[in-house]
Amino acid sequence: MSEYTSLEKIRLEKINELVAEGIQPFPTRAERTHTSVQAIAAFEAAEKAAPEGQPPADVKVTLAGRIRATRPMGKITFAHIEDGDGRVQLFFRMNTLGQERIDFFDKMFDIGDFIQAAGFMFRTRTGEVTLHVEDFKLLAKAVSPLPAAKDELLENGETVRHAALEDPELRARQRYADLAVNPDVRETFRKRASMIRALREFLDAHGFLEVETPILQPIYGGAAARPFTTHHNQLKQDLFLRISFELYLKRLLVGNLERVYEIGRDFRNEGVSYKHNPEFTQLEFYWAYADYLQVMELTEQMVSSACQKVNGSMQVPYQGHALDFTPPWKRLEMRAGLQAVTGIDIALHPEAESLYKALVKAGKQPDPKATRGKLIDFMLSEFLEPTLIQPTFLFDYPRDISPLAKSKPGEALTVERFEGYVAGFELCNAFTELNDPLDQEQRFLEMGRDYSPEDEEQHPMDEDYLRAMRYGMPPCGGFGMGVDRLAMLLTDKHSIREVLLFPHLRETEG
Repeated sequence: MSEYTSLEKIRLEKINELVAEGIQPFPTRAERTHTSVQAIAAFEAAEKAAPEGQPPADVKVTLAGRIRATRPMGKITFAHIEDGDGRVQLFFRMNTLGQERIDFFDKMFDIGDFIQAAGFMFRTRTGEVTLHVEDFKLLAKAVSPLPAAKDELLENGETVRHAALEDPELRARQRYADLAVNPDVRETFRKRASMIRALREFLDAHGFLEVETPILQPIYGGAAARPFTTHHNQLKQDLFLRISFELYLKRLLVGNLERVYEIGRDFRNEGVSYKHNPEFTQLEFYWAYADYLQVMELTEQMVSSACQKVNGSMQVPYQGHALDFTPPWKRLEMRAGLQAVTGIDIALHPEAESLYKALVKAGKQPDPKATRGKLIDFMLSEFLEPTLIQPTFLFDYPRDISPLAKSKPGEALTVERFEGYVAGFELCNAFTELNDPLDQEQRFLEMGRDYSPEDEEQHPMDEDYLRAMRYGMPPCGGFGMGVDRLAMLLTDKHSIREVLLFPHLRETEG
């Protein structure tokens, strides 16, 4: 535990004084009748209801919140408190409370403390709706002062907040303080919750059933990623934190649950970047008797619907771009897209060696040991992906990088797969799912041959999944989307950290 600062020691002394006087600095009960917004609205309604020229009827309330500012003026004191809804002013007056109570407030209450205040609402001479305090008590003493924030009133009447807690690293480590002093951060996470609710409502309305699948799995699968490994002591069994819901959700199609989805956490033991966190929220759905083209249409409807509900429009600003999620989104065949940005037609290079030479000839620098699938991934991420700013479906992928997707009829090396790109990064991924157990087994074997045991792209054989497929799986379309990335887009945040309440961070020294 670090040493207390001088300010913290002063506050600790106040706690001791309160206890000595028989006052609980952390009482068990709080009584609140209104939030700040409700209290102000109730008073404004009373004003409207009052006969012309007459004062409004008394609006008695008990409020609770964190003290954000105080202004002692001898026989009166003004303060502002903040709750989950907003801010409201408090007015302490000697004629109501007595000088001793006002002095007690001025001496023992600090910015950051939680207070309960009861009284009646009125409007000050400056026009601010305020609580005239008739009684108050401490709800919780803040030992550590919050980082100070300063509000600047601009000439146009707009208020700009200059927050002391602006360092991104510190804000992510101390999200509790970040939320306490930055109302816009609280709004980001309200928007995120609204977005997830909108996604659920859309899928529920389209007949999908929300389910839950195992987070601890004996065999990981459904994506190309390195898993986190753990151990069950009682069962003496190594387990993996899931990297995807896919193989479990598709088992449910075998069981005649025709439309299923899950929103939950996935875990991938891979790099951290502005768009990657080892623990992230994923939405996956699987739809019997549908193909990737139907899934494509449903995807643009779902995302645009969520955008409309969260932001009130399908057009949103993102990092200097004006994004338009209005359907239909642009469709671009992967082969044509790659050829447009690199000059290379991947269909003319069915082997890794040939494609590598073509890339080198074009002045690119891929990994000479990469498989054909990884070379195509390199072309996509380095050259095509950054150009896809407006919502775009990139479709028809090489089989090399899609072990769970169904081949296009008559094109054995191309699968029915699309990825949705927005603002230069991948948002979602979908297939016409493979439902032939013999073909699927062969794909697992191919993946085992192509990748070394330590390669994170390796896809292990899942015998139970193959057993499920042998009972018969209906043709289906499957879909996966990074919920955090959609939250980034709808809240105009460049980094995934900004839309995760508690992102994973490196340990601090000491």
